[in-house]
Amino acid sequence: MNNTPVTVIGLGLMGKALATAFLEAGHPTTVWNRTSAKAEELAARGAAVAPTVGDAIRASSLIVVCLTDSAAVRDTVGPHRAELAGRTLVNLTSGTSDEARETATWASDYVDGAIMAIPDAIGRPEAFLLFSGSSSAFHTYEDTLKRLGNAVFFGEDPGLASLYDVALLGVMWGTLNAFLHGAALLGTAKVDASAFAPFANQWVSSVTGFVSAYAGQIDRGAYPADDAALETHLATMKYLVRESAAAGIDTDWPTRIQALAERALDAGHTGASYASLIEVFRRRV
Repeated sequence: MNNTPVTVIGLGLMGKALATAFLEAGHPTTVWNRTSAKAEELAARGAAVAPTVGDAIRASSLIVVCLTDSAAVRDTVGPHRAELAGRTLVNLTSGTSDEARETATWASDYVDGAIMAIPDAIGRPEAFLLFSGSSSAFHTYEDTLKRLGNAVFFGEDPGLASLYDVALLGVMWGTLNAFLHGAALLGTAKVDASAFAPFANQWVSSVTGFVSAYAGQIDRGAYPADDAALETHLATMKYLVRESAAAGIDTDWPTRIQALAERALDAGHTGASYASLIEVFRRRV
């Protein structure tokens, strides 16, 4: 499978990185982009530039799509569904799980994917990509897809990769928002963000231990306060809100965290661990 022909549809920053990784790994690569000028650099490196989407699909047995959104996939690839017969469609376009399941009806060999990396990391070990959908299709082209980075397969539900994607992005945004708020708070005392960053990173590393412990509690549906009770967390949250207000920085982030804890306590989770907030997110309160 090392010389599997690949077609890449969509040459934005990420699509271009995908095509480059395939070329560098020795795969005959066909590319298509609505703006053909974006294919010139890849053509100079050996890629074949297809004049139409149909030509691009017919050029390879493995079709990798990376467009702006699901609407773009529907408009670009949708009219060529019949030509996907006998080919594997790997959709690396960001979207919802329902959109992935809908697109999966276009091809019997469909794999949905999510890219957890920036374009510059594609083709390197630190990049990892999430896949779900046709197991046989994934395993047929697993070695080829691993040219893009570490490939993880989650099973036959084509929507699972998208669900993991947004769940992991939520972790990223939550962590970054907390860091930015903390940097703003310490900045009022003339502490540089670069001075704060090492301590934030060390603490984030420690928090991973809480994640592992709380995951077990969530799976068991029991939330013993082995480290600290929720009301203890709430008391400290109030200090964060007060410090933020006194420093004159936005209090929306800590206030929202406090409100979640209060909702969990109002629902009867007194004496429970922080993991009991999962019940708030599940809308059971």
